[in-house]
Amino acid sequence: MTFYNRVDELETLTSGVESPGSDFIVVYGRRRVGKTELLKEFCTDVPHVYFLAAQEAEHRQREKFIDRIADHFDDRVPRIDGWDDAFQYLGEKLATEDLVVVIDEFPYLVEENDSVPSYMQEFVDEHLHETDSMLVLCGSSVSTMESEVLGHESPLYGRRTAQLDVQPFSFKQAREIIEYDIADAIRSYAVTGGTPMYLTLFDYDRSLRENVRSRLLSPTAVLYNEPEFLLRTELRNPARYMSILEAIALGHTTPNEVAGATAIDSGPLSKYLQTLRRLRLIEREVPVTASQKKSKRSQYRIADEFLRFWFRYIEPNRSSIEEAPNIVYDGTIAPDLPTHVATTFEDVCQEAVWEAIRRGDVPPYSAVGRWWYREHEVDIVGLAPNDDRLLLAECKWTSEPVGAALVERLRETTAHVRWGPGDREVRYALFSKSGFVEGLEDDLSESWSLFTLDDIDSLLRSASR
Repeated sequence: MTFYNRVDELETLTSGVESPGSDFIVVYGRRRVGKTELLKEFCTDVPHVYFLAAQEAEHRQREKFIDRIADHFDDRVPRIDGWDDAFQYLGEKLATEDLVVVIDEFPYLVEENDSVPSYMQEFVDEHLHETDSMLVLCGSSVSTMESEVLGHESPLYGRRTAQLDVQPFSFKQAREIIEYDIADAIRSYAVTGGTPMYLTLFDYDRSLRENVRSRLLSPTAVLYNEPEFLLRTELRNPARYMSILEAIALGHTTPNEVAGATAIDSGPLSKYLQTLRRLRLIEREVPVTASQKKSKRSQYRIADEFLRFWFRYIEPNRSSIEEAPNIVYDGTIAPDLPTHVATTFEDVCQEAVWEAIRRGDVPPYSAVGRWWYREHEVDIVGLAPNDDRLLLAECKWTSEPVGAALVERLRETTAHVRWGPGDREVRYALFSKSGFVEGLEDDLSESWSLFTLDDIDSLLRSASR
């Protein structure tokens, strides 16, 4: 399988190996995001021991761990009675040879014995510290990694030399994999999101319809039950969480709307929402001009495009999919897909704004995000407090070119965005799937920037090279 991107992550790991002294690096992130592939790619050219933990009895975990170490050193497998002895054995071996030691899915070890972080602390302090070796702890359970490895209460707190929070690919990064033209690339990203496994499952020589049909709209397809599987690995009873995710995916974005759609009282709902946020399945969003902590105008959104697609189209239609998948696609998904993709397009345009800022094509802004107040909203707002400058941008995923009506509407909305002094500088941008009516750009001042799909593609593709 081709290894994509992760340049910064590989550089961090490589710098650790090349620097003098020992290193202890923590790698974590959601399942399927490519952590294991990253570590395998890194380990290709360095002496290493790689151990993948599994959900099994503690003694079997320990036996397999010792086997891996003994095998690397061509040593007789010693008798080991506890994790303290296991790490003592590893420490003795590292005194003879510098290695990269990777323990993948570390939370499985903690699940069977919550004293493992304490034994690991002793190993780091007493053995690893005296070598030029590197220890890498990796895990998909973000909550466990943050509490048992990175948290203040963890015995390992303060000992790491670096940490990698591995994220799904942005559209700019995913564009390297998605071999469609720009319009279909955005549509495809609205289905797969940036999870490397999902991106590489699609065959880009086939149409998007064919990929969705074969990869999602079949009970035997890999992605058909994927979200349910992911939830069951993190939660004992995922039913209510699934109903919350479905409600958010279908447009119920405020706590009151979610409560109404799911019939879950606000008290328990708040805890469920917190758990979903901790698992990085949803995000809490406030207007870019508001305080993240203090604002009461919060909305929730699914944190992953694939999950948003699945809970919008697959979960509510499972019975129909099993009987007539083609009808579900042609009658339910295809007519509504532009509405679904429009949200993804806003995120892609936001990426384009940041890239334009980095390239100096537009003036700098320190914060970029959505804004809304009562019946008014703007897709993208940029704030430059030091310069009292405001950016207002709209993103239109429509079949018709954008004309003067949108320009006038955005101008009218400007007065409702209460930020900065009265003499603030206001700049505008329009992003359009279908381009702009002839002559529009000539009628606008230099404070306006217009972006077509080709402009966005050129901007993001050049950035990825």
